[in-house]
Amino acid sequence: MTTAQTQELDVQPTPLALLLLGREADPTSERGVECPGDLPSPSDPDLVERARAAKEKLGDKVFVLGHHYQRDEVIQFADVTGDSFKLARDAAARPEAEYIVFCGVHFMAESADILTGDDQKVVLPDLAAGCSMADMATAEQVAECWDVLTEAGIAERVVPVSYMNSSADIKAFTGKHGGTICTSSNAERALEWAFEQGEQVLFLPDQHLGRNTAVRDLGMSLEDCVLYNPHKPNGGLTVEQLRAAKMILWRGHCSVHGRFSLESVEDVRARIPGVNVLVHPECKNEVVSAADYVGSTEYIIKALEAAPAGSKWAIGTELNLVRRLANRFAPEGKEIVFLDKTVCFCSTMNRIDLPHLVWTLESLAEGNLVNRIEVDKETEAFAKLALERMLALP
Repeated sequence: MTTAQTQELDVQPTPLALLLLGREADPTSERGVECPGDLPSPSDPDLVERARAAKEKLGDKVFVLGHHYQRDEVIQFADVTGDSFKLARDAAARPEAEYIVFCGVHFMAESADILTGDDQKVVLPDLAAGCSMADMATAEQVAECWDVLTEAGIAERVVPVSYMNSSADIKAFTGKHGGTICTSSNAERALEWAFEQGEQVLFLPDQHLGRNTAVRDLGMSLEDCVLYNPHKPNGGLTVEQLRAAKMILWRGHCSVHGRFSLESVEDVRARIPGVNVLVHPECKNEVVSAADYVGSTEYIIKALEAAPAGSKWAIGTELNLVRRLANRFAPEGKEIVFLDKTVCFCSTMNRIDLPHLVWTLESLAEGNLVNRIEVDKETEAFAKLALERMLALP
């Protein structure tokens, strides 16, 4: 993203974002950029065999999780694939595995640590694999937001609903204040539950999933939603706006899904007559409104599995997954293209590459625990409370 684009979106770059963009360097904070010991060269022709050998040596002691957005070179070593919550639950169902290697991003590994046993160790191959969306809501910012809601006299009637794509701290805040977690698959039910508990919802950190679910699924209007900007006093809102809103949306978004535009949809329809446009609900409201189908990552996969031969699809989600699906269904005569002309990988997800995975597996095979993700007990307790409320939803 260019500086001009950043200014246009009214986003304040964090130090981590600037680091990822190559604008700043802070050796004391570049976690994961340098691994203890030697990281294998990406040109090493033996990487695949080294990964396979280390994984075989570990046997049942290791369980490798691969998020759908991972590279093919990493996915080939995953014992299971899926979205973030499915993978965390898969890990919890394997109590015999001493090591859970999560090929995903930081918040996903945190969720796995929360849901797995105390004797299990969750490992992230590169500690710098974060999530720009999750980083857009810090514990301090959300605590300040709650103070604003309290001063406006509405905190008692506001129920927080946090997207799975959030840090353990935000999940714990949600649990502590009577809220629940949601995924892109069950956001509608989570919001229905929240409005049974209170009159208003604080939805974080992804504004687009919150807005799309409220408007598209629950029949609210765009006027029922206000946008809370943590970089402005009182979130950039008046007391009257806060009190009148049904949905208080956090100003956060996915850097990948936020790229898709209405022009992308119009362009692909002009280029490919009869194309079906299928997008993730993290996309902007105008994109979701213009699409033919909207759904989670798992929904996208199932829709393409069920699609008739010869059908044409433009998919609005991360490119690694779209390319994998295009290759998978090409023999069935299904044409699958990326919605945008501009190539867009999830930059932080792609930090998990084959050299990092090889280094991780070989280190574990030698008895060296590296890059463990561990959530403190108090945070874990409240975060688990919020997750359990989600699991209890009908």
